[in-house]
Amino acid sequence: MNTNLPPSPSAVELPGADWFKSSHSGANGDCIEVAHNIQGIVPVRDSKNPAGPALKFQPAAYSAFISDVREGRYTA
Repeated sequence: MNTNLPPSPSAVELPGADWFKSSHSGANGDCIEVAHNIQGIVPVRDSKNPAGPALKFQPAAYSAFISDVREGRYTA
């Protein structure tokens, strides 16, 4: 694991991020938003706190996670 990563940026430190919320998001507000248009990273933020921190993932790691979710490898 690389522990030399810089701290996660706040969402406001990602100018030009085109945030997307899934159409599967419920009305309860427990949602995340993802920006796919930032080169080299996939930032993810809490939709209830859009100016707060954004987690950043390498694109391959994010894609692998989404594939695992779709295949049912995680349960609630």
